[in-house]
Amino acid sequence: MALISTAGLARTFRTKHGPVEAVRGIDLTVREGEILGFLGPNGAGKTTTLRMLTTLLAPTGGTATVAGCDLAGDPAGVRAACGYVAQSGGVDPQITVREELVTQGRFYRLGKARAAERARELARDLDLTDLLDRRCGALSGGQRRRLDIAMALTHRPRVLFLDEPTTGLDPGSRAGLWELVRRLRDEHGTTVFLTTHYLDEADALADRLVIVDRGVVAAEGTPGALKLAHCGSIDASLQDTFLAITGRGPSPAESAPVAV
Repeated sequence: MALISTAGLARTFRTKHGPVEAVRGIDLTVREGEILGFLGPNGAGKTTTLRMLTTLLAPTGGTATVAGCDLAGDPAGVRAACGYVAQSGGVDPQITVREELVTQGRFYRLGKARAAERARELARDLDLTDLLDRRCGALSGGQRRRLDIAMALTHRPRVLFLDEPTTGLDPGSRAGLWELVRRLRDEHGTTVFLTTHYLDEADALADRLVIVDRGVVAAEGTPGALKLAHCGSIDASLQDTFLAITGRGPSPAESAPVAV
């Protein structure tokens, strides 16, 4: 079943130097329960596409549905179906993990008791229980990212959008988040839409990849299928495959080896 579907999704920005076509027509389908890796060179339109799919940015062309809700006609339904973890996160460093999670629950109109219960559930599921009374500003990078994800899961969304979730994390924290993403899909059936600057991360996590370049889809398929089609071997590196598809190498962050 398709949980996300787009046709000709586009976004043009108006600048003093003229229009900039950040996304020129994205056609893609994401199946329920799938981990999708959404890759592309810097400036390819990845984050713009993600922000449109989460209703943070209005498209200037095309159509899309998320969990059966039309992006333009039912943005509230789209927001109810998705959780979004931005690149920078958004926790308040002055309050505790418990207070942050309870506040998020109250934003979703949970009663006080239910919000506190949901905070405990999320803390248990994301290994935050021992940190509930610690101030958010005292958390490590990996702990903060787990909290960001916990907040995005407060309303039990069907699809979780992760925008470069492991950038800047140490290898141990990165490995922990990889395991968390797999667990969300395997145990809860959560669909995960992942953008990342690390090609090894996409290779290890994604069931399927969509590679965009210059605002359109350049290639899509499983990591193995793309390697075979573009490099002649499933043992090829995803970096070489990426280069063969886009004609451009990834950014230094994308190509850096990561120990996990």
